[in-house]
Amino acid sequence: MNDDAATFAVPRLTTPRLLLRELRTSDFEAYAESAADPVAMKYMTSAIDRRTAWRMFTSLMGGWIVTGAGWWGIELRATGELVGTVGGFYRETNYALGHEADLELGWTVFRAHWRKGIATEAARAALAYGVERHRPRRAIAIIDPANVGSIGVAKAIGMTFDGDMDFYGEPSVRYATHPAT
Repeated sequence: MNDDAATFAVPRLTTPRLLLRELRTSDFEAYAESAADPVAMKYMTSAIDRRTAWRMFTSLMGGWIVTGAGWWGIELRATGELVGTVGGFYRETNYALGHEADLELGWTVFRAHWRKGIATEAARAALAYGVERHRPRRAIAIIDPANVGSIGVAKAIGMTFDGDMDFYGEPSVRYATHPAT
C-alpha cells in the first residue's frame, strides 16, 4: 500500500463502454441526486440529504490519498455522462493489516442506468486493477442479502459466497475471490 500521503494520482481505466476516472466536484450534483433517491439507496443506508452526500462524496475521493486505493466515477465513454461510482478500497478495519488486508469492492450505478451491465463492467475493471496493483490476499464485497442485483454482479466477476456477517449492526453477506491462490 502507498504510505505517501503527499502525492497521489487516481488511475484511469477504460473498458469497451466506460471510463473509470477521478471523481470531480462537478460530479457532485449527479451523485447527490442519486444519494437522495430512496429506491437507489434502498440497500445502502437510506436516502441522504445534500450535507451527508457531500461528506460521503469527499470521503470517496479521499481514500486515494490515505491508502492508494479508492473510488472512481463511472463515465460513459460515448457521452461523457457520469453514471455511477465503483471502488476498490480499504476499510479502516483492514487498512492496518497491510498486505494481509482484504481489498473491498463496491459499486453504485445511478438508477436510470440500471440493468445495462455497467456495474459488472466497472467492477470487473476495478477488481483487475486492484489485484494487479495491491496483490491482496482476497477481494471482497459486502452486500445486503436482499440485493440480488449486487449479488449477481459479484458472481459475474468471479466472486463466490464467503459467509454471512454483521456489518456495523446490519445483517450482510460477503462474497470473495482469492486472486493470490
